[in-house]
Amino acid sequence: MRANVAEYELIAPPTLAETLRTLAQEPGVYTPIAGGTELMVALGAGRLVPRRLISLWGLTELRFIDVADDTITFGAGTTFTDLRRHPLVNQEFGLLSQAASWTGSIANQNRGTLGGNIVNASPAADSPPALLAYGAVLTLVSHTGTRSLPYAEFHLGYKKTALRMNELLHSVTVKRAFDGYKSYTRKVGARNAQAISKVAVAALARMESGIIADIRLGAASLRETPTRLYATENALIGKAVSKETIASARAALMTEARPIDDIRSTAKYRGMVACNLVEEFLHTL
Repeated sequence: MRANVAEYELIAPPTLAETLRTLAQEPGVYTPIAGGTELMVALGAGRLVPRRLISLWGLTELRFIDVADDTITFGAGTTFTDLRRHPLVNQEFGLLSQAASWTGSIANQNRGTLGGNIVNASPAADSPPALLAYGAVLTLVSHTGTRSLPYAEFHLGYKKTALRMNELLHSVTVKRAFDGYKSYTRKVGARNAQAISKVAVAALARMESGIIADIRLGAASLRETPTRLYATENALIGKAVSKETIASARAALMTEARPIDDIRSTAKYRGMVACNLVEEFLHTL
């Protein structure tokens, strides 16, 4: 049953300050909407429960990419097209650039925002594995102030986040600290484009004298939230790549993965493919 748009209210304050003030004045009343690539699907299908929406799309304070000597910061309103086209993102943050190219169609990439992809909190989202691997830090804002939070601590459960009432995601910051790291990312889905992942892995590793000095593994569709594979990383750090090391990593991954059976795949398939993807990355080292 399709929704009747006349039953919904949409307001669009012209500034971030006014938006935050409105959210504070009417707590819990308005649901933020940015590019709308998720909420409009629910609206069209008659499944959008919130009836009062507040638009973030026109807020220039949320759409920016700031490059500093040691960090890069993405405004929450940065679109996936913005990410794909930015030369430094392509040069230094290939995992994120690739994730941006996977996100829906060109039309989706023109509208979909990095902040929306994060806050929507889908365990199958495209950008979170890369952000987890890069150790991203989030800046959250409300009418009363600003706070920072490691992205790895943002997802609390399925579709549950650390966002407080009337708080918005302002920006995402990543250190420019991965020169000399090898990178790898793969998304396994029903098609090469416009498909939700069955499983995805984003990986970074730095080698020293044939030993894995540092490794970072982010994954999608392996748990109820986007996942940093800490146990698998711990099984690899300080080791040379060998059959025994790979076997230990596969065993560790299977202990921390909690995939599910659903319409797109089975838990067994997801777990096995994730192990294969990590092994494929290790062979490149």
